Amino acid sequence: MKGNNVLGLIYADAHSVCIDQLTALRTMGSVPFGGRYRLIDFPLSNMVNCGIRKVGVITKSNYQSLMDHIGNGKPWDLSRKNEGLFILPPFTNGNGVYTCRIDALANIMPFIKKSKEEYVVLSDCNFICNVDIGRIVDKHIASGADITFAYKEGKIPALEDVMVFDINSEGVITDVTVPVNPDGEGSYSINIIVMRKSLLERLVNEAVTRGYTSFEKDIIRQNVCSLKMTAYRIDGFCPAVDSLKSYFDANTALLKEENLKQLFHNGDPVYTKTADDMPAVYGIGASVKNSLIADGCKIEGTVENSVIFRGVHIEKGAVVKNSIIMHSSFIGADSKLDWVIMDKYGVVRPRNSLSGAETYPVYIGKSIII
Repeated sequence: MKGNNVLGLIYADAHSVCIDQLTALRTMGSVPFGGRYRLIDFPLSNMVNCGIRKVGVITKSNYQSLMDHIGNGKPWDLSRKNEGLFILPPFTNGNGVYTCRIDALANIMPFIKKSKEEYVVLSDCNFICNVDIGRIVDKHIASGADITFAYKEGKIPALEDVMVFDINSEGVITDVTVPVNPDGEGSYSINIIVMRKSLLERLVNEAVTRGYTSFEKDIIRQNVCSLKMTAYRIDGFCPAVDSLKSYFDANTALLKEENLKQLFHNGDPVYTKTADDMPAVYGIGASVKNSLIADGCKIEGTVENSVIFRGVHIEKGAVVKNSIIMHSSFIGADSKLDWVIMDKYGVVRPRNSLSGAETYPVYIGKSIII
């Protein structure tokens, strides 16, 4: 594919309500992941790895941390005189913040129309995967499809407006359902969508004229018979973030080597904002088992089955198990943490204990002192 003929659009805030504890002060796209990344790193990297050089990031609220992270797009080679990275504001023609995908797309329609690219790729941030979008675009063009969806098979995520497909033997989508209470297994969209830019413009303009509010129900489902929609199956590691538990599971799944390799070592790099820091320091008597430890950490206690972000200090005698500890947090001496998600700059004073459960990890908010 020719990447310079494809426009990338990323919804930075879609499905934020699913993990409202983590997104109270940030967008879904800026939620930390895997010790050093943010969720937006994955769709951004997927796009630039296939040669896309113009990407618009659709914002909504609490996007200060997102802007701080992606900046001018330099880590993704999107800091350019021509094209590059664009932050697209959430306000809709003087009517306030957009309320749905159609509203958001209508709001940025001048940006879309001005773009010279023939095709557009739309993506959310809550599916964590390393996908060759170039292959999806090539298949879309070769098949003569109007719209192509990347999908997975398995347990349907508990997401509002998740699309579930019926797919025939030729890879053509014959029916689309949008379950009210997703349950069971099926072929579900991971919200990577390819179509011609002109078609997107027409569908959005028609939807606005008719007062439609649901991209999935009013645009996609209603046009299954009139448009040729094809499906591209994604195999391998691609978890959906649809709850605090699924976010926890997606992080700790990286403790399995096969998942780590599929996400980070399949040939296409995942880029992120760089932060120069010293290597992690391990004190005398420190014990670390089956864990990811980022640079800048100081580990003097015990860490097991955990993901530890940059700059975390775990004092002597502290025990951290089955937990996610984010940037620059402090765990005091002789404290015990089990099944805990601790946000940035958290502090646990010495000799305190926090314990959740495998099915319900405890969340400690940003800058909270315990």
